[in-house]
Amino acid sequence: MSGRDEVPIGRRMAELRARRGMSQQVFADRIGRSKSWVDKVERGVRTLDRLSVIETVAAALGVTPTILLTGRPRREGVTDTDAAVERIRAALARHDPPGADADSPTARQLDDRAGHAWAAYRNGHHAQVLRALPDLLAATRHTTRAESAADPPVRVYRLTAQTLVKLGQPHLAWLAADRAMTAATGDPHRTALAAVSLAQALRALHRGRLAQAAALTAVHQIDPAARDRPPDPGLAGTLLLEAALAAASYRDAATAHDLTERAAHLAAAHDDHHQRDGDGIAFGSAAVTLARALVATQLGDHHQAVTIHRYVTSGDGWRQLPAEHRAAHLIDIARAHLDLGDPRAAGRALIDADRIAPAEARTRPAARAALTAIVRTGLTAADVARLAATVGLTPQ
Repeated sequence: MSGRDEVPIGRRMAELRARRGMSQQVFADRIGRSKSWVDKVERGVRTLDRLSVIETVAAALGVTPTILLTGRPRREGVTDTDAAVERIRAALARHDPPGADADSPTARQLDDRAGHAWAAYRNGHHAQVLRALPDLLAATRHTTRAESAADPPVRVYRLTAQTLVKLGQPHLAWLAADRAMTAATGDPHRTALAAVSLAQALRALHRGRLAQAAALTAVHQIDPAARDRPPDPGLAGTLLLEAALAAASYRDAATAHDLTERAAHLAAAHDDHHQRDGDGIAFGSAAVTLARALVATQLGDHHQAVTIHRYVTSGDGWRQLPAEHRAAHLIDIARAHLDLGDPRAAGRALIDADRIAPAEARTRPAARAALTAIVRTGLTAADVARLAATVGLTPQ
């Protein structure tokens, strides 16, 4: 183990903060803590050992949790995922005029291709999605103005945004989500779909209040009278859950619980019309219960989160959810287990996620951060050690 690896995490935090020219007070304000808390962590008086807090600190410093935990970037250099993200970035940066490519697909063809990509996303085949997105974005740019009111541009930009959120690229995700909102202008249903992706991107940017406002504004647009039976209960319920998660992200427990209850009411009234469309909307009682667990995690009630998790994953509703949704939840619950000081349970959650949708556990920074934290405890089961080795992690 090198000398650099022995540097306490608090000192790494102090070094990274100083490099970015932030005072302790400015940094404390960014992460929602006191200056005294920051000072104690940097001096080693307090221990920075909760993964959820480590992720917040790392995001404010502009680094991955792995760098904060180990003091060094990933060893493998540029990965296939990194290269795919750069191709998506380049595709988003281009501004070809509509109809510039005579070989561009028709709106119908583009919609079919977008539908296949969404199916791959729901099944957790993220490598397939990453391969498809640059061409889909190029084809979307070439859609003629006469076709621009069709669904494909919204679907493609939404898929881009949600994939980028998973890959730890929130700023780029926000750009794609904003493009989806622009493409959806004038159509309440498409705008509401785009708002789901926008809210996710804003939450990833730690802009919870903005995310909540985006989601609730969209709910009002598709259900202006706030009726108990909106025309699209699955979409309205999904937006309410996004708003609840956004409220929890800035510790507004009362609002988070109220919004979750509203979503639960919709699910109970419409579960016989359980909605799962081609654009990542999976709504029903199981989805609401999973959101309750995540709200509890964000509010710091990890025991409650784990209790809810155990309840919902024993039911049929869990197995009916898309593979991507289930694996993503397991990665979230791994963080709760770690914050409860149970790395073995966290490891089991990640292994289950890897069985359901390997790309979730092997490409997402959140999963990698959890794996890093587990490996550093020294309590690593054999299957977790194999997964860590697969993604390039070794004991520190």
